[in-house]
Amino acid sequence: MAAITFYFDLGSPFVYLAAERLPELLPQPTRWQPLSLGALFKLTGRSSWAVGDETRRAAGMADVERRAASLGLPPVRWPDGWPGNYLFAMRAATFAFERGRGYEFTMRALRDAFQRGRDLTVPDHVLDAARAVGLDASAVQAATEDPQIKLALREATDAAHRLGVFGVPTLAVDKGLFWGEDRLDDALAQLRN
Repeated sequence: MAAITFYFDLGSPFVYLAAERLPELLPQPTRWQPLSLGALFKLTGRSSWAVGDETRRAAGMADVERRAASLGLPPVRWPDGWPGNYLFAMRAATFAFERGRGYEFTMRALRDAFQRGRDLTVPDHVLDAARAVGLDASAVQAATEDPQIKLALREATDAAHRLGVFGVPTLAVDKGLFWGEDRLDDALAQLRN
């Protein structure tokens, strides 16, 4: 059985699209791995398509909206100020996975962000998502400052970078890396082979 890992950051609308598709596409368990896209950008010298060039940003947002519609998802509602700093949210996601609620938290947070327009750079919005999936908000808040959680996220990001991950979403199928929501079908084809 192939080893499959889904690398993600909650600030990415393409992660949202991929996350909505993964359960129906992949016939076997997938390990979901939070990482810090901001830290990954520092390691790779890259930056987001959503900052800087307004034309590129508008085109990317329109692409996300088209893809969401083609997948039958609700219309995308962009959080005010998107994108931003998602470090708090990604530490919360790391903690949620340690508590066995990572998938549920991730899906709730992504839907809050891109279906409901909630800004995940606001800690209270992240804590609301945690509460909604049965996590104790005060424990999540404390975990975002816990040196072990910080280290776990940093090490996961560094390990992904060493593997060759340079953006999200990335799906690793054995040693093959598939970057982008539009590459999920290629990953599935590799699995079938």
